Amino acid sequence: MARVATALTLVAATTILAVLAGPRSASAAELPVPLGTAANFAILAGTTVTNTGLSMVTGDIGVSPGTAVTGFPPGQLNGAIHSNDGPAVQAQSDLVIAYNDAVSRTTTDIVATELGGTTKTTGVYESAAGTFTIGGDLNLDAEGDPNAVFIFKTTSTLITGASSTVNLLNGAQSCNVFWQVGSSVTLGANSLFRGNLLTFTSITVGAALEVDGRAMAINGAVTMDTDTVTRSTCAEPGELSISAPETADLGSASLGGVASGNLGPVTVTDERLLSEPTWTATVVATDFVTSGVPVHTISNTNASYWSGPATATSGIGTFTSGQPTSGDAEIINVERTAFTLTNGVGNNSATWDPVVSVQIPLTAVAGVYTGTITFSVA
Repeated sequence: MARVATALTLVAATTILAVLAGPRSASAAELPVPLGTAANFAILAGTTVTNTGLSMVTGDIGVSPGTAVTGFPPGQLNGAIHSNDGPAVQAQSDLVIAYNDAVSRTTTDIVATELGGTTKTTGVYESAAGTFTIGGDLNLDAEGDPNAVFIFKTTSTLITGASSTVNLLNGAQSCNVFWQVGSSVTLGANSLFRGNLLTFTSITVGAALEVDGRAMAINGAVTMDTDTVTRSTCAEPGELSISAPETADLGSASLGGVASGNLGPVTVTDERLLSEPTWTATVVATDFVTSGVPVHTISNTNASYWSGPATATSGIGTFTSGQPTSGDAEIINVERTAFTLTNGVGNNSATWDPVVSVQIPLTAVAGVYTGTITFSVA
């Protein structure tokens, strides 16, 4: 009786059919405040921009209707200065629109003046006393949602203490943090401030301070002293992709036996920056064919598959195996679900090490059989 004496090899040529979903706007409770052309500016003032010392500004500096920008140099600028020109005039107009938009947002929580020592999730926060202070660390927690928006509204002042910090947690981005201040802002020395300041009057940036965002005043001046101001930008959405090993060897089996083995790690990576991502990974096999002459084929109806549990995951969501155990194995002559993500928040990934088994017919001939396993994700 003839026997299959050589290895039955599965060549898992990784045909990746990733269907890429376009990024969606934030589905959190709030949308970002639209900055218009003001988004091009790191510093924007109504009367003057004054710098002392070796400040570093990334983004444009603008002033309108005033014209004075002083202190550059010695300050360093990675951008352009617009002194009551067309871009500055338009940016101030757009700043007023943004300011009024923030004022009009429906308050979700009225909070105490002192924000230091607290943690806030997405929402619109209004000061009960009409002023805000940050005397320590303020934590902004996006809870995994990169589109989470934080809006703080005060009818009067915002004052931060020396060495205070605004921290971004779990995917929060400075570009989605907005401070609507009805009077003036004073930022304490040696501190780290994050977000976009939409200020009615003036902004004083203390010595040796870092601003990750924008300092924008409608009517008054912006004053700096050896500071770093970096215009914030939101991260660019990435792709939904899947990867798998190029080859796998299922070993050898006799006629009527089963060749079986792990394919190696299959990984879905979701970098779309969606608030509520979902995806489904699928798997399907071709027939298995010898390379010699004459050609012999083992039908893909003889191939079964099970994903097993995830070996690694990242991010927030419910990761579900299509076939958690060997008892759940499915014939993969048609597309089968390999893994899914539901209830997702933000970027995520999942890895598993699936098993493929091929039943060797009694009519098979000795030889090396190859086929293709195709993983897709959408």
